[in-house]
Amino acid sequence: MNKLKETKTFLLMAGVFAAFYFLPSGWPRFDLAIREALELAKWYAREHVILCLLPAFWIAGAIGAFVSQQSVMRYLGPKAPKALSYGVASVSGTILAVCSCTVLPLFSGIYRMGAGLGPASAFLYSGPAINALAIIMTAKVLGFQIGVARAVGAVVFSIVIGILMHLLFRKEEQAKAAKIAALPEAPATRPLWKTAAFFATMVGILVFANWSRPPGGESGFFAVVFSIKWPLTALLAAVLGVMLWRWFKLSGAKLAVTGIVTAASALLLPAHPEACVLAAIAGLVWATAGRDGEAGEWFDQSWTFAKQIFPLLIGGVLVAGLLLGRPGHEGLIPSEWIMQSVGGNSFFANAFAGIAGAFMYFATLTEVPILQGLIGNGMGEGPALTLLLAGPALSLPSMIVINSVLGLKKTAAYIGLVIVLSTLAGWGYGAIFG
Repeated sequence: MNKLKETKTFLLMAGVFAAFYFLPSGWPRFDLAIREALELAKWYAREHVILCLLPAFWIAGAIGAFVSQQSVMRYLGPKAPKALSYGVASVSGTILAVCSCTVLPLFSGIYRMGAGLGPASAFLYSGPAINALAIIMTAKVLGFQIGVARAVGAVVFSIVIGILMHLLFRKEEQAKAAKIAALPEAPATRPLWKTAAFFATMVGILVFANWSRPPGGESGFFAVVFSIKWPLTALLAAVLGVMLWRWFKLSGAKLAVTGIVTAASALLLPAHPEACVLAAIAGLVWATAGRDGEAGEWFDQSWTFAKQIFPLLIGGVLVAGLLLGRPGHEGLIPSEWIMQSVGGNSFFANAFAGIAGAFMYFATLTEVPILQGLIGNGMGEGPALTLLLAGPALSLPSMIVINSVLGLKKTAAYIGLVIVLSTLAGWGYGAIFG
């Protein structure tokens, strides 16, 4: 009998028993926190899983199935030109405009295919942080000065965090690069431009399907794009279908049936675009699952990412809701504690804002109205900038998933760098402009 294993099993069982035995059910704040956890998970499932995560899983799976490790290493590996790898990674958020959870499958895909830790970390930070619409909204609602500070800080931070992560773990990165470099390079199955067009189309679908309504007014570029987001998404989906038929040899009959069912869903349920996306995803599963070759590999890779990431995200969302609640609602932690801790521009206020922002969950664009309310209740501009730089890039759910990809040491280093750099930036900003 393995005594250590049996001891761990006993302690786990005892811990679960104690948790339920002393469960504070009936305590109003606990009961409310349980409701908030379930409400946040419900909101997350409705607003993010179908339109955000499902397309992201397929993009991540395509990286594993259709992109060679040598190609990833050439552009994002440790020996890739730094200006190219960090430059591309640091501005990716301008295009993606997704939240910290949606970028995780993409980050996991490129990292596991050989991307260097530095460029992958820069991509992980920039994906949700450098959202063009969110930055414009920040400048409009919170002031031009803080909007510019957020934009500059996010770009600089993505590069600095990437470089520091590379330096902290450079020995492991060198060993990883040497191992992958020794692998034989697989022959290309199609021209590079076809692969690039395929990924650009899928990213376009992800971006337009999640294009947010701009705050106030119905004019301007973002408002125009929002008004035609679904026609644009449908056009790109049709292009993707043709690519899958002609380039990837998927069944034309299955793709045609999928297109008809998706179009019918749009006509019958115009107020529920999620039904169209579900129909399209179901058709894609039908066309790829169980097949040999690239198509089957694409499904297998996507399913692997879904199995790994989805349960962790939902679990993290439940915990975040239990502790912090939803915007405008409380969890176990009273909102008064947070308000009292972020007033002024002391180093402690900025550090608390960085830690709180890192653990809270911010959907795309929600951070600005939340901060508007916090500033109106006494939050300093320095802590506000700190939260803007730390909050969108991290959350408790994303931390759990990052740990499953990078391990505890690298995850702790990444979280620490985001919090420390955000704190210093907010503190400096408050000292100069506050």
